[in-house]
This record gives sequence, structure tokens and C-alpha cells, in this order.
Amino acid sequence: MTVVEARRFPLAVESAVFAGRLMTRWRRNPLVPLQSLLFPTILLIVYYMLVSKSMTRLTGTDSLDTVVSMCALAGGMSGSVAAALSIPSERENGLMARFWVMPVRRASALTGTLLAEAVRTVVATVVIAIVGTVLGMRFHGGLLAALAFAAIPVLWVTVYATVVILIALRCHSLALLNWLNGLSLGAVFASSGVAPLELFPAWIRPVVRYQPMSATIEAMTSLARGSFAVQPLLLTVAWIVAIAIVAGMLVMRSYRTAARSAR
Repeated sequence: MTVVEARRFPLAVESAVFAGRLMTRWRRNPLVPLQSLLFPTILLIVYYMLVSKSMTRLTGTDSLDTVVSMCALAGGMSGSVAAALSIPSERENGLMARFWVMPVRRASALTGTLLAEAVRTVVATVVIAIVGTVLGMRFHGGLLAALAFAAIPVLWVTVYATVVILIALRCHSLALLNWLNGLSLGAVFASSGVAPLELFPAWIRPVVRYQPMSATIEAMTSLARGSFAVQPLLLTVAWIVAIAIVAGMLVMRSYRTAARSAR
């Protein structure tokens, strides 16, 4: 009896296939792209129309580059939550179990999902930056600064998507995902990107200064202005690496448990 082994492809190829599956579904049901693009674009335009003049009088600048950074992060994270809403149904209808027993690397479904999240965030960040440029934002950094500016939300949203997937796998209620979305957006808008740190009450300034969104927005803003803020950038990298290590170890274990229990 001859045993024919299934052909194994590199992890990158398998991940690209799973990512393509997600992107095809997003084209047919565009909730996730709309959440990633429409929401932050409207937010940016509303800010420009209603808040920019007041912010100019208050701080001396309209901070449009800061708001573009905020909107890129907010839209990317909201899109991750919208994308994760389908995970409980995939677990219940057995799709996750079928992926688990397929002759592919068992990490490829997860890495494909994260790859799709990264691609979506790149597109959304570029679109939001273009809208910001139309409204008057000027990017004073060079090509490397522009690439770093776009890479920061991609890394953040990919790590955030790992946390969202972890919660979606472990919890059967979608309400927790909505709470997470609200908490994340609250962190974006309770950051030094909304207003200078000195305008916050003294008792809450340490929290605002060291919460992850403040450092991330400050790092992106400095890149847009052609400078290089070392401390915010290092703090951003530290947050990303720490969350990625913890969530990465937990999500693979949770995915294995969910896939096996669904069979």
C-alpha cells in the first residue's frame, strides 16, 4: 500500500491563502472595511470642521497630524473587533475544526488572519493619511519616517487583533468584544493626542502619559513632523512586544482548545 503525503507549502503561502479567504469575505460583507475606513474618515472630517479652530486657539496648532494618527489607530482597532465577531460562529459550525485537521500548518489560520488585519490596516492608514493631506496636513518627514508612520498602526492593530481573537475564542458572549472596543477607543481619546498632557488634571497625568495609546500617537506625530521622539517610540515598541508575547502564547493554546472542542 502506497502512502501519499500531502504537499506542504511554506507558512507564508498558507497564511496568504487564509488571508485571501478573509479578504474575499470582507468584499462580500464590507462591515469590516467600512468600520476601518468610514468611521475614522468621518471622525477626522468632523474634527476638522468642529474642533480644529478651537484647538488652534488653545495650543497654537490644529494638531491635524495627531488626529490622523488617532484615527488610524481607532479605525484599525474597531475593524479588528468587527472581524472577530464571526469567530464564535466559525467555532460553532465546525469550520474552525475543519481548518485544524486540514493538511496545513496549524498556525497558518491564525497567521493568515493577522496578515489580513495587517493588510487592511495598511490600506486604511494610507487612505486616512490622504484625507488628512487633503484637509491640510503636511508630512514633513522623509520616506523612512513615512514608512515608520504607517508601520506603527499596522504593528499595533496586529497585536490588538491577537488580543481580540483570544477573547473571542475564550468567551461565548459578543458583549465582551463590544466592551473591549469601547475600552480601546476610550484609551485612544483619553490620551495626550486629544490635548497636551499639561491640560489634564495632575492626578491622572501619569496614567495618560504611560498608557500605550499616548506613546503611540506621540511617536506617529513626531514622525509626521519630521522629528524623532525616542522615548515615545521606545515605549510604543515595549508595549507592542510585551502584549505580543503574552497574547501570542495564549491565543495559540486557546485556538487549539476551541478547534478540538468544536469537532
